[in-house]
Amino acid sequence: MPEATDSGFAAVLRRLRTERDMSLRELARVAYYGKSYLHELETGVKQPTPQAARRLDDALGAGGELVAMAATGMRRREVIARAGLAVALPQTILSHGRRVGAEVPHQIAARTARLRRLDDYLGGADTFAMYAAELDSTLRLLRDGSYPDTTGRALLSVFAEQAQMAGWAAFDAGRYGDAEQMYRTSLAVAHDAGNPSLAGNAMVFLAYQELALGRSGTDTIAAACDIAEAAATPAVRALLHLRRAWIHAVNGQADDTERLLALAETCLTEQDDRPEPDWVYWVDRREAEIMTGRCWAVLRRPVRAIAVLEAVLGRYEDTHARDKALYLSWLADAYLDANEVEQGCTVAERAVRLSADVGSIRPGQRIEAFVGRLGPYTAMPCVTRLRGLVSDQTRRRRTRTANSDRPEIPPRSG
Repeated sequence: MPEATDSGFAAVLRRLRTERDMSLRELARVAYYGKSYLHELETGVKQPTPQAARRLDDALGAGGELVAMAATGMRRREVIARAGLAVALPQTILSHGRRVGAEVPHQIAARTARLRRLDDYLGGADTFAMYAAELDSTLRLLRDGSYPDTTGRALLSVFAEQAQMAGWAAFDAGRYGDAEQMYRTSLAVAHDAGNPSLAGNAMVFLAYQELALGRSGTDTIAAACDIAEAAATPAVRALLHLRRAWIHAVNGQADDTERLLALAETCLTEQDDRPEPDWVYWVDRREAEIMTGRCWAVLRRPVRAIAVLEAVLGRYEDTHARDKALYLSWLADAYLDANEVEQGCTVAERAVRLSADVGSIRPGQRIEAFVGRLGPYTAMPCVTRLRGLVSDQTRRRRTRTANSDRPEIPPRSG
């Protein structure tokens, strides 16, 4: 019997079916596939055909997420386009008249939530155009539709979320000018919508961008917390504290970092009757552990960083390739700070291989920074091997870019 593997498609299929409270038998009936075949797809024993992915995507209302997951590497851009994801829901709404019903913002928000989860598996170079198209389509709905004030405010909140998604994808792809423009648009629109949590999150993104471009970001992140914290739900406050902890860690402020990490942990234990916004769906104890490890790594506390990162990354799926590669790069730094050069290089090699087909500039930047620290150890075989691997991957990426229609995004520092 073939060995089961927890592929990205299998994990997403299981999640979607569970979220919709469907049994395998029910899914088999609506998708016209056998229950045993669906079980093999969910356990990773078999990989889906494009037709199966499309049919299951339709049956589960996945908005193209399963179609995207069924593709690999450079093919994902083409598959996403063919899946029709760039045809946004608001265009369909307006084709049936200018009146926008109260349910429409919820429909767009649900679609936005599905598209947001593509970021778990794809880089910003793969998702930016799609997210920007969604943003533009919602903008046309805001301009051309007819709706009462309550519906308008709900649409503005969704638009602000979409602007943050598109801005994050631009940032991930190295398009910092586009990212800042979209973050600032989101900030203004979130204020107009009366959504302080979303406005604060826009400022968090701006603070991260400042940090990436060599500025401290501390004043901006403090302002973000001031705006959002009073009305924020526990997961939103946890996110604010985690992001602020990271910015203080990069600025070398260990005491503030430790205090903020503790506050985030406390928030994650709080009970609240209010629903959490979808844009913090990924904020949980595991995320707090990862941020804790990253903070100790950048503060050059390798013993504390290694213990946390080794434990949490052992449970982190390889299908989240970009993020896992980034987290491994900080683990590699921590091993190097602990004078464990071979182990650091081994971890860095894993990061290089994981990020080979990721549409993001950030793993490559982190790996280059790690390799740049290896000057005193050039005679070691592990260093030679890692440098060769990085060189080969850089060459392959340039070749793929030269053979594609997508213009290369020049690397930037940060």
